[in-house]
Amino acid sequence: MHSIPLFLSDVAGSEVIVIVLVVLLFFGSKSVPGIAKTLGQALYQVRNASNELQQEIRKSGQEMKADLNIESILKETEETLVAPLDQMTTDIDNTIHYGSMPKQVKQQVTAGNPIENTSNPAS
Repeated sequence: MHSIPLFLSDVAGSEVIVIVLVVLLFFGSKSVPGIAKTLGQALYQVRNASNELQQEIRKSGQEMKADLNIESILKETEETLVAPLDQMTTDIDNTIHYGSMPKQVKQQVTAGNPIENTSNPAS
């Protein structure tokens, strides 16, 4: 159960009795039940209006999300960012493990980029 904190949280029991007596003297004993009923109906209507407003805001938010198609935009952006990063990771992996690769794989990797022999400067 959700409790609503009162704005008069520091009011003691004797102070509540004084407030009730002032209300009885000001409005009379016959009109207090009508006032309480009217106040209850007003609070009920305010609560219903608030719930309807919250539902309408949620509904419009979902419609905007569907109209903007945010999920597909995020997915496309992720794909454009992940592809180069995956390629870079593969290139770094190949560079790190270049010495441990079999000769056939080294030839495939360096097929487009011939390696100059720097160990023999005389030739």
